[in-house]
Amino acid sequence: MNIDATSAASLERLADLVRQQHSSLDTMLLSPMGEFQTRAAPLATLMREVTDCLAEDFLHRPAQDFPMLYFACGKARVGSTALSNLFGMTGMPSYYQPLKAILREALVGRPLTPWVIPSATDQPHIFSKETIGPYVLAESLFNPLQLLIDAGYPRHRLHLIMLDREPASSLASWLEKLISRAPEDTLLRHYVVAALSAARVADYARQQGVPVTHYVYEVSKEALSSVRDLFDRLGLSGSFTENAVTSWREPGGEQANNARVIFPSEATIYKVPNLHTSDSAYRYQRRATASVSDTQLEILERCGVNDAYRASVAACVRDLDLNAATSAHLFGDWVAEAA
Repeated sequence: MNIDATSAASLERLADLVRQQHSSLDTMLLSPMGEFQTRAAPLATLMREVTDCLAEDFLHRPAQDFPMLYFACGKARVGSTALSNLFGMTGMPSYYQPLKAILREALVGRPLTPWVIPSATDQPHIFSKETIGPYVLAESLFNPLQLLIDAGYPRHRLHLIMLDREPASSLASWLEKLISRAPEDTLLRHYVVAALSAARVADYARQQGVPVTHYVYEVSKEALSSVRDLFDRLGLSGSFTENAVTSWREPGGEQANNARVIFPSEATIYKVPNLHTSDSAYRYQRRATASVSDTQLEILERCGVNDAYRASVAACVRDLDLNAATSAHLFGDWVAEAA
């Protein structure tokens, strides 16, 4: 794919606004886009509508009734679904992007369906994952953690797991898996915005006093030890089992046991064939990057996506307390660049 100079310059300007966390991103009118967005609205309006929907349940609960929520967030295609399966395999209720599902209802003017969480008495710990992007700018700019906090989820009942993945690999996944739903230039634009928006979520968490753990997909090359480190960091050592990492099939069964993963109801347009790889365990899946052009790779560098990933790598090494040899094995040259 060749990108003309005008489009590249426009994308760089947008990337600058995202990195600056510019207030204009909240107020600019986001235009309709096919079946994914049928109404024009600024991000601030959509965020307020989703917040109000969540608050219908949240504001009537005492703080002690909220489960401890381990909240994973990152740009789309960073291995978040596999992580959802893993947490589900521990016996913890594991929710598949419930907040983006509400946002998607708002984008087309449908009545919004609240996310009703269980009582802490019944489920003291829950997991949820949200991905940023890919189809419209609102999905690529929204801050799901802000939705929770503004709606009344107690900050002390939240722990953010910040996800990331090597930029060319995750972009290749967008281009290969999602091309049936959006053109390549749109996917590239939204990918850059989503990758930079994810970093804003981590900044927001720190401002709000919410603990953050960075967990970068490449650590799954050493799945067992990395998940153990993650659970230790989260204070969930007692929930860790090797089987939750290595064995996702019921005895005699042919399908992965993801009965504890709770999916929202979504429109048919979001059901992408072969979007998720079926697997029997939590493990690293290498993604070939031949579909990413040299021009696209250059844009990732110029727009700051690679810098955002380097920062994620450095934070992951720190948060999981990885030694130098392990870090070099998992991240290669990226870890040296992040130092």
